[in-house]
Amino acid sequence: MLWRPNCWLRTVLIVTQKIIPVIMCGGSGTRLWPASRDSMPKQFISLFGKGSTFQRTAKLLSNSAVFDRLIVITHSDYRFIVQEQLNKVGVSADIVLEPVRRNSAPAVAVAMALGLKRNAEAIVGVFAADHVVQDGRGFVEVCASAGAAAAAGLIATIGIPPTGPATGYGYIRPGAPLEGHPEARRVDAFVEKPDALRAAQYVAEGYLWNSGNFIFHAATMRAELLEHAPDVLGPAEAAAAAIAPEFEFRALPEAVFSTARSIAIDVAVMEKTDKAVVVPGGFGWSDVGGWEAVWEALDKDGNGNAIVGRGYVLEGKNNLVRTDDPVVAVVGLDNIAVIASRDAVLVMAKSKGDRVRDVVSTIQRDGAIEALQHRDMHRPWGTYLSLDTGTRHQVKRITVKPGGILSLQKHHHRAEHWVVVRGTAEVTRDDETIMVHENESIYLPIGCVHRMANPGKIPLEIIEVQVGSYLGEDDIVRLVDAYRRV
Repeated sequence: MLWRPNCWLRTVLIVTQKIIPVIMCGGSGTRLWPASRDSMPKQFISLFGKGSTFQRTAKLLSNSAVFDRLIVITHSDYRFIVQEQLNKVGVSADIVLEPVRRNSAPAVAVAMALGLKRNAEAIVGVFAADHVVQDGRGFVEVCASAGAAAAAGLIATIGIPPTGPATGYGYIRPGAPLEGHPEARRVDAFVEKPDALRAAQYVAEGYLWNSGNFIFHAATMRAELLEHAPDVLGPAEAAAAAIAPEFEFRALPEAVFSTARSIAIDVAVMEKTDKAVVVPGGFGWSDVGGWEAVWEALDKDGNGNAIVGRGYVLEGKNNLVRTDDPVVAVVGLDNIAVIASRDAVLVMAKSKGDRVRDVVSTIQRDGAIEALQHRDMHRPWGTYLSLDTGTRHQVKRITVKPGGILSLQKHHHRAEHWVVVRGTAEVTRDDETIMVHENESIYLPIGCVHRMANPGKIPLEIIEVQVGSYLGEDDIVRLVDAYRRV
């Protein structure tokens, strides 16, 4: 008879060794398209009210009673988004940049190496940026318990007591109790995502969902990687040793890191090691794997409808309506999801969330940029939104943060007109510097060297009209850039 986790311990938040927390946030979140896209993936968007899942996770991991200084491992494309979102919630971190995506095992190996740099007996925790927990205190307490177990030279995974026979999660079969740690069990097996019949069997037999969050003794993880995945360990350690400062970030060298085998940590180590233990975490967890999971986590009306934005449902039940801008009305339909952004709309049966990736692949094959990019784009100095595009013109709304400064640049194929609608712009145009105030405009001819900055205390908003034979972003020739972009 397998152990059934019908309760979990509440650990007093006193730890003898703090956990070095690492958030891994390089994924693209295709299953939550069109809200989540490669240019702004799901971990950085607000799905459940104020704040992104990344920000919520960072806040939880800033509890200094249990955790050491935070490390964030992200793709270089997201470095300024990560920095801005951390600043907004008042969390500081070491931000490590992956030059290429290599799945979770190389990232875990880098986290291990960075942990050992801090402490030869380091306890490291790696956490997903796109998961949601409802009970933050419970989450921290479970982490503390897992950290105590890991200190015995083990790799602890956080298992979730199932709320039903879900087929979208991997499962863990817990075994014998760990001596000295009554809340932890040895792992008998990691099991891949099952069909519905086998999932029901797993739930009946006391299996746990695999949350994909691990807390481990760094030296033990290194030994396991050396044994089971040396082609991951070698490049990851070499990259961590050669890490270089890049602006306010720490960049892994591409020539070294890119040679690491792309493989998940579950496959590389966890399914092979005999050092794994599991600690149950009944803190209301979801990996937000699709729109049905979002619907489950949101508040609903009396008919089970979850509505975010300007949505309306008449004569319908158990629907999800999420709209960023347009009004969306649903009449006489049940169990559907309608997701509307400025430039794309998804309508589907909630149960068909696994097909969203296929839809995105089809759109991408057709060459539509909406598969990967939002119309509103984030930059280190602020944002811009594409309002209208023609064959020889483009209109953007540009917002520059106080103190933000665009690169000194020029264009070979377009001229630009800037109209200030809020704030004051300090504009460099060739050899002159011009202050442009609200309801004033300035013309930038083709080939002129120019730059815009916001010297004020409020956001600067301008309308930019581009006119020319080619309007692509790759017509920007950067001469000087405060953010050291290429």
